[in-house]
Amino acid sequence: MTVSYRIALVGCGGMANAWVEYALGREDAEIVALVDLYPSAAQAMAARYNLTCPTFTDLKQAIAETGATLVFDVTIPESHFTIARTALEMGCQVFGEKPLAGTMAECNEIVALTERTGKTHAVMQNRRFDDRIRSLRSLMEQGTIGRTGYIGASFFLAPHFGGFRDAMESPLLLDMAVHTFDQARYISGANPVTVYCQEFNPPGSWYAGNAAAICIFEMSDGSVFSYQGSWSAEGAPTSWEASWRIIGDKGTALWDGNGMPYAEVVSSGDQNGKFFYDYETVQGPVVEMKNTFHPGCLDEMFLSLEEQRPAETDCRDNRYSMAMVFGALESARTGQKIVIADLINDV
Repeated sequence: MTVSYRIALVGCGGMANAWVEYALGREDAEIVALVDLYPSAAQAMAARYNLTCPTFTDLKQAIAETGATLVFDVTIPESHFTIARTALEMGCQVFGEKPLAGTMAECNEIVALTERTGKTHAVMQNRRFDDRIRSLRSLMEQGTIGRTGYIGASFFLAPHFGGFRDAMESPLLLDMAVHTFDQARYISGANPVTVYCQEFNPPGSWYAGNAAAICIFEMSDGSVFSYQGSWSAEGAPTSWEASWRIIGDKGTALWDGNGMPYAEVVSSGDQNGKFFYDYETVQGPVVEMKNTFHPGCLDEMFLSLEEQRPAETDCRDNRYSMAMVFGALESARTGQKIVIADLINDV
C-alpha cells in the first residue's frame, strides 16, 4: 500500500507509546521524524520500536527535512498551541493529545488557523470511543427516556499521582474534567450555554490546588448538566468514566461507567391512580467497534482525512468542551455564572 501519511511525532514521553504503536499498525502511514526537546527521549523511542527515522529537537526543522504531512502532538498542554501553529502553517495536518490548548484564546486561534490554512486539527478525546458510552448515546437517540431534562455525572477517585498534578492550582478541572465534560456533550448531543462552578480543596487532600468541584451547566437543548467530582475522595471510587444519571420525561438512563447502560421507563398500560408508576427496564444496545479508546479515536481521525470531512473531535467541536473547562474556572474565580458564548470567537 502507498504511504499516504508521513508522520512527525512530537513529544516522546510515556503517552507517545500508544500513538507510535497505532501508527506502526497502519500500512498507509510512516513515522518519518521523532521530535523532543530532550534528544535522549527521541533516541530512546526510536530504539524501543526499531525506528530508523531521524530525531530532532525542533519541529520546523523536522517537517522541512523529512517532508512530514501529519503531526502527532503528544507534548505537554502548554506546548500545544505552538506545535499546532508551526505544523498548520507548514502545511501539515495535526492530531493532538487533549487538551486542545492551554488557554481559551489559544483554542480559538487554533480554530482560526485551520480556517486560514485549510488543514485539520483533531483532538484525542479517547473516552468517547467506548462501546458502552456509544450504547448510552444510542438509548438517548432512540428516545427511550424521552426529552432530557437533567444529566448528572459523579466522579470520585483518589489517585496519588505525585509530580506536577499535586502542585497544580486546579488539578481536577484542568487535567481531568474535560473528559467528563466532553462525554456529557457526546451523550446529550447538546452544547453548553452557561456555567456556574465552585471548586475547593477538601480536608485531607494532598493536592496544593483545588482537587474538587461542583459545576452546573445549562445546555443548548434546555437540559441541565450537573458535575460533581473530586480527586481526593478516598473510598467507594467511581469509574474513570464517571457515574451517570440522565432523566427524561419518560424515564431515566443509568450508567455506572463500568458495566453496560440501561434505562427504566414508565411501563405501558394504565397508570392512573398509582402513587408510583410501574417501570420496565430497557437494556442499552450492543455497539460493535473495531477499536476503542486511543485506537478508536485515531481510527476516526484518519477516516476523516480519507473522507475529507471534520473529525468527530475536530478542534471546531472540541473547543466547546474546552470552553466548559475555562468557563468553570472563570466562574469559580469570580463567583459568577459565565456565558459560554463569551468565550468562543467565531471565525
